[in-house]
Amino acid sequence: MNERYYAAACQTDFPCPTSRQEIGDRTRRMCELVEQTVTGYEPFFDVRLLVFPEFAHAAPVYDSVAKLREHLAIEIPNEHTERYARLAARHGCYIQTGTFLEADPAFGDVVFNTTVLIGPNGVLSKYRKVNPWIPWELHASPHDIPDYPDEPFPVVETEIGRLGVAICYDYLFPETIRQIAFNGAEIIMRVSAYMDPWGATEPMDWWTLFNRSRAAENTAYIVAANQGASLKNYPPFSWPGGSMVVDYDGRILAQADAGPGEKVVVAPIDLAALRAERRRRVGHDMRAHLRSEVHKYLGVPHLSAAGPGDHPLASERIRDRIAEAQARQNPGV
Repeated sequence: MNERYYAAACQTDFPCPTSRQEIGDRTRRMCELVEQTVTGYEPFFDVRLLVFPEFAHAAPVYDSVAKLREHLAIEIPNEHTERYARLAARHGCYIQTGTFLEADPAFGDVVFNTTVLIGPNGVLSKYRKVNPWIPWELHASPHDIPDYPDEPFPVVETEIGRLGVAICYDYLFPETIRQIAFNGAEIIMRVSAYMDPWGATEPMDWWTLFNRSRAAENTAYIVAANQGASLKNYPPFSWPGGSMVVDYDGRILAQADAGPGEKVVVAPIDLAALRAERRRRVGHDMRAHLRSEVHKYLGVPHLSAAGPGDHPLASERIRDRIAEAQARQNPGV
């Protein structure tokens, strides 16, 4: 068990791809960033965990699922994950990939927004975004797949700790990150494309707010890689970067300066310290103190799953589902 090592939050700045043929160039550059980061810092410390942002391989630039499937969606594993696996094996590191638009024959014609954890022995887990950014993202959520057979919140036991991950908007739902923590995660990665004005700058700076909050709430490290694409690359939004590593008390250990561009920041992960804190604490242990039975809203469906024959995020249906949830939350309004 490697109880002290460094993690790297790596942000990218690519032109937004319009076809799957462009994905290989992005994979090549991210592999270069892994090589440069691991070897460049080797005289000082071991970088064992590298995290990349949402949309690093492809973004939902088309207005229908059919077009996304035609032009950008790919199955996982694929040639790109194989390339990362070879790199992870060579360096003994773990790579949380930027997201892919995933097509899976087992789930019909939907598209998932998916990140993959890859270690020295290959693919370790696949995480599909649970909370797509409505109304702009057309990805399916595991929530909306009848009898979804996989664990929506996988946590992997590794030699560098128990690793979990969530994608961007997922972090605005405390229940999502808390479930990952209750599944055992010690280090939770954030694979994100968090745009202005909510991003990494004042006066809002939701990026920092939620990264620090989720770390403290769950006594867990957060390694957060944000998209650094300039406005011309990913219109209509600008992407402020600010990738960071946060410790289990919400302290920012390292952070890229706000603004677009490729950037890599590294910070130490001290598993022994984290585990000692989790064992020792009686106060401010929000996981152990949780009185789950009193929170009755968790047992009541809010945003209902898609109905039979509906596409999970069909625009004409999603607005009805949101209206139903709002009516339950705001009776008489």
